[in-house]
Amino acid sequence: MTLAKICLGPGNHCCLVDPGQFSLKTADRVVLEHEGGLKLGRVAGVYPDPEAPFSGRLKSLVRLATPGDLAQEENNRLLEQRALQFCQGRVESHRLPIYLVQVECLFDASKIVFYFTAPGRVDFRELVKDLVQEFRTRIELRQIGVRHRAKMVGGLGICGRGLCCAGFLRDFEPVSVRMAKEQQLSLNPNKISGICGRLMCCLTYEYSSYQELRKSLPKVGKRLQAPEGEGKIIRYNFIRETVTLEMEDRREVEFSLAELGIGDAASAPPPEPDSEA
Repeated sequence: MTLAKICLGPGNHCCLVDPGQFSLKTADRVVLEHEGGLKLGRVAGVYPDPEAPFSGRLKSLVRLATPGDLAQEENNRLLEQRALQFCQGRVESHRLPIYLVQVECLFDASKIVFYFTAPGRVDFRELVKDLVQEFRTRIELRQIGVRHRAKMVGGLGICGRGLCCAGFLRDFEPVSVRMAKEQQLSLNPNKISGICGRLMCCLTYEYSSYQELRKSLPKVGKRLQAPEGEGKIIRYNFIRETVTLEMEDRREVEFSLAELGIGDAASAPPPEPDSEA
């Protein structure tokens, strides 16, 4: 079974389609069904024999893009720019507490969607009337949160890479401060918050691994017998595979997990000595 990866443009995720009767190659423009309507995309790759079977739902490929389709897409982009400027002017005129994020015109121009953020509920009925009168098509004003705003606009995270939400994340998972505590990260909001002002999505990536590590380790506060005497566990360093004990004389001493015989390191076989020639 052949699969093709289709990218739907900036701020949109890629999807997989079954080319069927169409012969596709990288960079081809295609029209496909997407979320109840048609959308223009670009082929990012073709995989004749994918190694892993795909069990998800494939999008339906309608046709290869025609010159008319490409012209329609260009007209839609121009309409989106005009709609954004017009709507912004009407927002200021009506003095609405709205931050306009993005405008999306469906491929067939049957509806224009305006994405915005606001501190609360907003009565925008008069704004909708102005937009319908100007563009003579269906209008939808959709309020989104700050995380979705970052996903649409994009940007760079504190790591220097593009935002995960704008790149490959499909859904937003719940993130809590506890995840940062479990991974021994700084609880300074400036260091664990993304550009959206919410906790960074990447805090969830390794959280399950830290939970598995803790299952095989004594809890912080428990007393252990060490080569230098008995001490109380005050912290772990999972990256270095060490534990810090507070000794009877209040000194803090760091030991490797293998040295104390705890955790997965305790069950690992000792390294074999080098054989002499």
